[in-house]
Amino acid sequence: MGEPGPDHEVDVLVVGSGAGAMTAALRAAHAGASVLIVEKAAVYGGTSATSGGGLWIPGNHLMADCGIEDSDADAMQYMAQLVGEDAPAANVRAFVTQGKRMLRWLTEHSHVAYQAMSYYADYYQHLPGAKTGARSIDPLPYHAGVLGRDFHDMQAPHIQTRVLGMIGYSNSEGAILLSKSPGWFKLLCKLTIGYFLDLPWRLRSRRSRRLTMGNALIGRLRRSLLDRRVSIWLRAPVKRLITDAAGAVVGVEIERDGARRTIRATRGVILGSGGFEHNQALRTRYLPQPTQTHWSAASPGNTGDLLIEGQRLGAATRLLDEAWWGPTMHVRGEDRARMLFTERSMPGAIVVNKKGARFFNESVAYTTAVQAMYAAGNLPAYLIFDARYAREYPFGPLLPGGMHLNWLQLRHIRRELLTTAPSLAALATRLGIDADGLAAGVARFNGFAVSGKDEDFQRGENPYDLLYGDARVQPNPCLAPLAEAPFHALEIHPGDIGTKGGLATNEHAQVLHVNGRPIAGLYAVGNVAASVTGRYYPGAGATLGPAMTFGFLAAEHACRDLLENGGAETDRIPQRN
Repeated sequence: MGEPGPDHEVDVLVVGSGAGAMTAALRAAHAGASVLIVEKAAVYGGTSATSGGGLWIPGNHLMADCGIEDSDADAMQYMAQLVGEDAPAANVRAFVTQGKRMLRWLTEHSHVAYQAMSYYADYYQHLPGAKTGARSIDPLPYHAGVLGRDFHDMQAPHIQTRVLGMIGYSNSEGAILLSKSPGWFKLLCKLTIGYFLDLPWRLRSRRSRRLTMGNALIGRLRRSLLDRRVSIWLRAPVKRLITDAAGAVVGVEIERDGARRTIRATRGVILGSGGFEHNQALRTRYLPQPTQTHWSAASPGNTGDLLIEGQRLGAATRLLDEAWWGPTMHVRGEDRARMLFTERSMPGAIVVNKKGARFFNESVAYTTAVQAMYAAGNLPAYLIFDARYAREYPFGPLLPGGMHLNWLQLRHIRRELLTTAPSLAALATRLGIDADGLAAGVARFNGFAVSGKDEDFQRGENPYDLLYGDARVQPNPCLAPLAEAPFHALEIHPGDIGTKGGLATNEHAQVLHVNGRPIAGLYAVGNVAASVTGRYYPGAGATLGPAMTFGFLAAEHACRDLLENGGAETDRIPQRN
């Protein structure tokens, strides 16, 4: 007996509503295909909406504005050293050569708008082919008013990207604020005043209508999809991939409004459903130990459902032991962890193990930091700082003490978050770490802070390290002594912003069977697919850049006959910045 007839039929069915999924949907719709997005959660945007929203796109057309030159050869050289055999060479080349085309296409055919970040260096500056900036690009802020009622269904920004949980800022603005660069206080005042002057909206919600970071990207993509009349069905988890007698994927079964429904997809199903970071069983099976779901900063709905479905169909997988790593901390009452992007990097903070010894450059990229944490003997790990640091810099939900605004926060946060002591020896006792080792390690580090040269880990000696330094601190903006009591610490965890292993794909984002052949009709992009970057993190935006590129390529492959016949390529959507 065959499958029952479909409840709904489209050309392209997209599962998930992050940036990669939305880009795929937009490209397919623009080619003339009928498109539907189904989303498991009650809100759209996924982890993309809570992210920084940046893209890492080698050779992008915005680099010229910064006077930074790039080439496919430089990008391939840089990527080859990081990726090795962990991703197919054809996939790497497709990303390098087609990512810039994807970005140009979005610039011309959607509301998506970016600026290059000339100061945001690639993460591995010692490798040939690395650039000191501009491969990473920042989404321009956007106003939620153009989304109408759809704004209410968008995933809110991660709380750590908002001052006091309210006021958002772009990556470019954040770099100025966090490094206390000239003009930082004026910028803070401007953002605060702008937030409170939105008076009619302030009476209705604390949420800002000035969209920044991931919310700006998702808002721009959603507006573009609305222009193409592409619907998103929320609260519609996929329960099963449907195949025909030949094994090709021809649709999905979803659950919506309490009932099972089938959707036929005549040209393809594109999976953009995220990783498995909030599935403890899968974490325990695949990731290095120890590992916990509450160490992840990604969307809680990412539980690997479509990874499991792909495996049921015989799909090959790669890199299941890898994630987009980063040290995290967890605040009680919040539904996901906070990534320590800046806290460990600001001058006057160090990370130590149970011996009280530093074991890496605290200013390195977050993936490198966790790789160091998982090395033998370095867990548990503790971030330690002094009173000067607490006065000068934000730490998680805690604002700089010098602003005298922590009274706005719940009382339990500081008490539960930090271990505080009047001396390093007392702090070591309370943490259960070696007091002599900590004293010796801090004394050595303080000497480096005075000289400006970290002889152990070279902190502050490359452009990426300086990104979150303090321009006022000399001779090295990344180094300041820990000398002023009281001293503070907390245990940090080997967390993530998503897993990066998943279904194996080819250069068209087609899912590959274990026999090496594509599974007809099935594509995967973003964190449900194995990453094209292998085990490393090339630069800021290297999650979303490839996700959107392969979403774009998946749609083009699924709609290749439409594109050969002209599609809708003459349309241009005017930019609204």
